[in-house]
Amino acid sequence: MPDKKNRYSQIVEAVFFERYDKTATAFEFERKDIERHAKKLGIVLPKNIGDLIYTFRYRQPLPKSITETCPPDKEWLILPAGKSRYRFSLANIVKLVPNKSLSKIKIPDATPGIISAYALGDEQALLAKLRYNRLLDIFTRVTCYSLQNHLRTAVPGMGQVETDEVYVGLDRSGTQYVFPVQAKGGRDILRTVQARQDIAMCADKFPKLVCRPIAAQFMADDTIALFELELTDEGIRVAVEKHYRLVSPDKITEHDLSNYRQLRDEL
Repeated sequence: MPDKKNRYSQIVEAVFFERYDKTATAFEFERKDIERHAKKLGIVLPKNIGDLIYTFRYRQPLPKSITETCPPDKEWLILPAGKSRYRFSLANIVKLVPNKSLSKIKIPDATPGIISAYALGDEQALLAKLRYNRLLDIFTRVTCYSLQNHLRTAVPGMGQVETDEVYVGLDRSGTQYVFPVQAKGGRDILRTVQARQDIAMCADKFPKLVCRPIAAQFMADDTIALFELELTDEGIRVAVEKHYRLVSPDKITEHDLSNYRQLRDEL
């Protein structure tokens, strides 16, 4: 039996090329197509068939045979298209990878010791650090409140979607916001497909609030990269990116504070 990577690659290739033609920019398939091709290939699927979709969204690239069909500036995304339905869609390439040239802003680490002791480095640990250190408030300059963790709901035209955490917020002018947050730790990577789902979810569930999608990624040395994303005519784009390093208060020097004051004066 081939390993998971090879098994999943064989299946997704079969599903893709069954409907692909050179003029297509989008086409749909169903969950039963995955099951049908797996049976044809003699591959035993996991009980959670959605793991195949998740793998190619967040853990590994699509097989080379599929990526070679893309123009140089495009990539194939697997989007939700209804109950047990998915859509291959060509989109502009956007790399949600932390910019290593950005400076790291030191933040006094307010994470409770018992949380730090048992944090596993995954998305739940990342969400906990965002929450205890009020990093969304700092990043967005809005007073934010966690509304719900792992919101799973149905969105018209997409079917069931899941958002890692949803915050609502209020600024000094009284404007109200909704912040859907996607968090990735470990080997998972940030992708624009999650932002598209989050924006559609907010438009359906929170139509009166200003939607500001957020992406968070663990880096080294207790540093967290935060991105604010926006939907433009060219697709999802990064509006703001900041890196925050969680440190003990004594690690923030007078020089650091002087630099931060200077940056504030320049804003």
